[in-house]
Amino acid sequence: MTAIGVQAQRLWSHRTPRRSFFEAFIRTLIIMCAALAVVLSSVSICDGHWLVAEDSLFGLWHFCTSTNQSGLHCLRDLSQAQVPGLAVGMGLARSMGTLAVVAAIFGLELLMVSQVCEDVRSRHKWAAGSVLLLVAFVLSSGGLLTFVILLRNQATLIGFTLMFWCEFTASFLFFLNAISGLHINTITQPWGRPGKF
Repeated sequence: MTAIGVQAQRLWSHRTPRRSFFEAFIRTLIIMCAALAVVLSSVSICDGHWLVAEDSLFGLWHFCTSTNQSGLHCLRDLSQAQVPGLAVGMGLARSMGTLAVVAAIFGLELLMVSQVCEDVRSRHKWAAGSVLLLVAFVLSSGGLLTFVILLRNQATLIGFTLMFWCEFTASFLFFLNAISGLHINTITQPWGRPGKF
């Protein structure tokens, strides 16, 4: 009987503990919010039209002017916008925005894999995914800041388009989910040893 009791105790000690409903809910919420941020940022970068100033529309990919006769006329050559350094600056802004989306996609993938395949390294995958979301926040906010600095003379609060605010919201969500993801890893017990949340 003693041998059976010892074997049962060993099996119980090697068993991975179940996470609480609250922890699973918070982690699922972080994943969903991160996915929403990726979608918002992707749509915003692809559209790229972020600022309306008088009869001009400034974007990451195009510069457009509006006239009564010909309507909206868009140019890919941003140097014709008569704004110093716009072509180089927009190249930097869209590169940072695009890299932010790529980093966020890889981070989101690590977050999901850590929840689907629970093993000893799951918490490390979750932490790595959260760090990638933090990198996405830095890149995304850098792109936004570059855009605003380049067009500070033309920018007004009501001139920013819905796509700009989508990118702003995505950047905020990247930061919020990254910090939340790192924090929940520090306040919960490791999944490889017994403990309660």
